[in-house]
Amino acid sequence: MTSLRRQSSLGYQINHLARLLGNGLRVGISDTGVTPGQFAQLLALYEQDGLTQQELCERVRIDQSTMAHTLRRMERDGLIVRTVDPDDRRRSRNTLTPRAREIEKTLTQGAREANARALEGLGQDEIEAFMRTLGRMIANLEDDDQ
Repeated sequence: MTSLRRQSSLGYQINHLARLLGNGLRVGISDTGVTPGQFAQLLALYEQDGLTQQELCERVRIDQSTMAHTLRRMERDGLIVRTVDPDDRRRSRNTLTPRAREIEKTLTQGAREANARALEGLGQDEIEAFMRTLGRMIANLEDDDQ
């Protein structure tokens, strides 16, 4: 049996890419006080404010306990306000604060810069093919996750 080499391991390479992109994002948004671990939740709330914890879990694909911890930190950091859902008092709605709205452009610019750096030297057709391939791979694994 031959060993698996890092350079030929899809999982290793994707994980390494994710870490590098995360570091680039961290640098690009450091002035905001937001961490990369809060970024996906903020993007989801920028798309649709007032989501429940369960809805955020479904959108960003992380488990309930991790989400609960992240939302507590986001509330502590003044990024969201959690209010009781008037339709179901057992749930809360997560709403962006004015501070979160103020830093949206800085956050999205930091992400765009990290992405652009990763995509340097690639043509638009390569980028589109790569994104389609990633989308198919994610769908394959999400199907297994159900």
